[in-house]
This record gives sequence, C-alpha cells and structure tokens, in this order.
Amino acid sequence: MSSTVPSCGNTSTSVTHTNLSSLDVAVQVARKMLADHGDSRVDGFTYPAAYGAVSESLRLLLRALGAEPAAQPRGLSCPAAHPEDPTPCPGPIAVTVVDRTNAGAEGCEHHAVRLLASLDRGRVYALPDAPEGAAIRVFKAADSVRPFPSVDGPRTRAGQLSRAEVRARGERP
Repeated sequence: MSSTVPSCGNTSTSVTHTNLSSLDVAVQVARKMLADHGDSRVDGFTYPAAYGAVSESLRLLLRALGAEPAAQPRGLSCPAAHPEDPTPCPGPIAVTVVDRTNAGAEGCEHHAVRLLASLDRGRVYALPDAPEGAAIRVFKAADSVRPFPSVDGPRTRAGQLSRAEVRARGERP
C-alpha cells in the first residue's frame, strides 16, 4: 500500500513510501532533526529547540526498537526547569523567558534565572499576575549565574562563566 505523507514539519515536501516500519520512520525523523539542529553555527542555534528535537528523535527511535524507558516523574518543576535540574520550584510561575528566536517558557523566578543565564540574548517578561518586580529580579540574578548551573565540572572559557564573571575578567559577555 502506497501513501503520501508530509515530511517532518515541511508541508511543501512529500515523501512517498510503502509500508515504512516504525524504525524507518524513527530513522527519517532522526535524520531530519540532525539536519535541522545538528550544527550549532547555523541559523541562530537555540538550546530548547535542539534539545526538544534530539529528545523526540531518541524517544521515537527507542519506541521503534521496543526499548522506550518507563516514564519517570519530573517532580514539581515548571516548564523553565532544565530536565536535569533537580531543584524544585520555590514559588509560583511568574515570568516568561524568551530566546532570540522568540521561543519561550514560563517559569518560577528560580528556574527562570537559571534558564536566562543559559541563553544567549534571552529576555524575560513578567506574567500579568506576577509579583511586582519579578522580571527585574530574574534579569539581575541571571547576570551572576553560570550557564547550565546543574552541570558540574571546571569552567574556564567565557561561555562557561556568568556574564558578571566575564565582565570582571575584562571581556565582553
């Protein structure tokens, strides 16, 4: 049986196939995601988009192989929390953090600080019901937080330091 299916996210291109297996579909998705997000130097790489693409590709591949892991609860974290960040939300969702492509995530002030510190040219906006000054507090606090604070290891390059540390070294963040 032959059918025409739009390729991943691109409705102008169609792929004609005959009885593709789950593994074939997973491989096609993985190749598409690698082509779109495999090079951080192309089209203003954004961490959230690439992370989501890789996660989805791996999930599809594992499902096709019958090896999908059991779902593990993430805990009580907001959408701005990094999946590997073990810290809980200390307060309500108060702000939206937006990257340079205008992709955004709402979060508590704690996780918003950590996300904003990890983005290049990120912005933060208070939600309508946020406590007064929430966005300003997040913006100021992110200046002294290192990118991806839940990752351990030595940090010496400018991209691994907080913006305040980079300025103190006499470099431009």
